[in-house]
Amino acid sequence: MTTITRGAAMIAAAAATALILTGCSGTSGASDPTDVDPDGEVVPREISWLLSRPADGGVITAMEQIADEYAEDHPGFGLNLITTPDRPSYIQKYETLAAANKLPELFDTDATPFARKLAEQGRMVDVDALLEDLGLADDYREAALNYQRFDDGSLYMVPFEFQLEYFWYNAELLDRAGVSVPATLDDFPAMCEALRAKGITPIALDGQDQWPLERYMAYYPFRLAGPEYVQQLKTGDASFADPAGRAAAEWLSSLGRAGCFQEGFSSTGYADAQALFTSGKAAVYNIGTWELSNLATDSLDEGVRDTVDYFTLPTIDGAVTDDNEYVTPSGIGMAVNSQTYDPLVRDFLAFALERYPEVYAATGALSPTTTAATTVPDNATPLYTRAIEQADSVGPRIAMPWDTQLDPATNTRLQQELTLLVQGDITPDEFIATMDATLAENADG
Repeated sequence: MTTITRGAAMIAAAAATALILTGCSGTSGASDPTDVDPDGEVVPREISWLLSRPADGGVITAMEQIADEYAEDHPGFGLNLITTPDRPSYIQKYETLAAANKLPELFDTDATPFARKLAEQGRMVDVDALLEDLGLADDYREAALNYQRFDDGSLYMVPFEFQLEYFWYNAELLDRAGVSVPATLDDFPAMCEALRAKGITPIALDGQDQWPLERYMAYYPFRLAGPEYVQQLKTGDASFADPAGRAAAEWLSSLGRAGCFQEGFSSTGYADAQALFTSGKAAVYNIGTWELSNLATDSLDEGVRDTVDYFTLPTIDGAVTDDNEYVTPSGIGMAVNSQTYDPLVRDFLAFALERYPEVYAATGALSPTTTAATTVPDNATPLYTRAIEQADSVGPRIAMPWDTQLDPATNTRLQQELTLLVQGDITPDEFIATMDATLAENADG
């Protein structure tokens, strides 16, 4: 869900340049990234984890408990959590530390071009090799691992979450407008027009944070060309003028013309967008299972509780991806610094990754593994269980969030132009021309 300001993008770009320039010296002290079982004694000390997660979230809470358990048998051990929940600020810190060759033992990262450079320089432990060595490789959901992989299939990040992104909808409002759940993406404009005609806001959108609208940009290309399109786009081997990109631009423009999103969507924040849906004022809300406690428990307003349901990403005619393949992220991953990797880090990870699924699933969240059943809260509606169970039937290909794929400068410009496109301030042709020029300037070819 990365949202990077122009200034932050410039800082990140500078850090990336510094990393490239210091790449050779930065790898001089690195161990072999595939040497996941180093010789030596386990000597307890404090290790650090540079994070970008909510301080009171399930991941940190679970890992703090696990670290305390490990310390009971390893006096002198401590896990220092360096937390920066604000993602743009985190990226600046992470890339600056990387450029200075001062990353801690563990650090959060998406599978970005920047992270790929770190891996190529031998500065991250091979997680495929690590999980295999620990005997845990088969425990993980295929989609959870695939979300963390680089385009070549290599794996350098450990997932700690697993989410499914759905279109939540109010069945009563759709019935009032005489429309059904859209069978295809092309059915969205007509659905929106029918809802508008009844005075109903069709889709609640957090436009202020920009990443939710960028999700919509990813949908049509994923169905039309598969996950390969954005992989080729970020390297300059594809363009926005290609059929998949043009189809997406025209679809987003059609959503704007149909009034799909609330008035003033670009200034609506996360909480206000959610409230539009949970109060029964909007018919559809696209968000992930991290919001189950607000959408599928008795905390949801009684007036809409029994009419809320969900559907998964609709298909299109001629789709190359399956219906059970959509946005199924496993969150920001944790990388292991190969330069500081030693018997203690390995021993702690062996304990933590074995223990984590049970502790995390007990919070009511989906584990990235299939080894721990989610504890459904007592106040859950039947929808909670159904949404969780669907995790067992998702396909291997993922509609990747584009904000984790594109370089910061291109991503920032894309978010800005998408708002203008949906508002009708620019045409699809103008959008495509601007974005292809931006891509040509910044693509990591």
